[in-house]
Amino acid sequence: MTSIPPTDPDLLAAARRFAAEAGALTLEWFRGGDLDLEHKGDGTPVTAADKAAESRLRMRIGEFAPDDAILGEEEGATEGTSGRRWVVDPIDGTKAFTRGVPLYSTLVAVEDEHGPAVGVIELPALGQQVFAGRGLGCFVADADGERPARVSATGSLDAAMLTTSGFGSWSTDQVTAAHRSGATLRTWGDGYGYALAATGSVDAMIDPIVAEWDIAPMMVIITEAGGQFTSLNGHEGAIHGSGVASNGVLHDRLIDLLRT
Repeated sequence: MTSIPPTDPDLLAAARRFAAEAGALTLEWFRGGDLDLEHKGDGTPVTAADKAAESRLRMRIGEFAPDDAILGEEEGATEGTSGRRWVVDPIDGTKAFTRGVPLYSTLVAVEDEHGPAVGVIELPALGQQVFAGRGLGCFVADADGERPARVSATGSLDAAMLTTSGFGSWSTDQVTAAHRSGATLRTWGDGYGYALAATGSVDAMIDPIVAEWDIAPMMVIITEAGGQFTSLNGHEGAIHGSGVASNGVLHDRLIDLLRT
């Protein structure tokens, strides 16, 4: 059986640079400036910062790999011919961003013919980046330097801390089941919640309803950190409309719990 090769470190380094640059650009609008806030057809907000950051990402990706495809939240899909695709979300957590909450992120993912290759969660207002490349490991970089990121070792639901982007997308049965499990529930959400899961600060991050660009980096980030990432139905990948990231030990029990 042919083994899947690790990601090219230069590709990971480029994705990290682009995410950091786009994230830094969002800070020009954060807690100040004219956000030029609009609402899209689905009711979600979009700001001048979202548009500028995605434009910057697309420019940098185009310079680096002009034949690669790109999918972005604000500008949609651009076809490519290389067999590689970038998926970007310039501001994941726009509602938090517009209210001055520093937990929003810039997300960058790359997929190749072997599947998820690169994932980056850039947290501009926190000065932190969580990143991974297939076969290269998962790491966190901040003011304290760069170090490996690992999921938690929690082995029981009643000792677990679960987080989500919000309970509005949970069914009443799911909320009830989670409470009855004894787990501690929090709402540190969006990309920040997945960063917490990858670094072991929480034991699982759960999103019952998401778009592909919201979770595209998470498969490689969570698995390289030693955990597991699937949809609520247990399917791998970012195209199934939901996301569950866990330390792996609790994963099957969480899936069973939330299927109620």
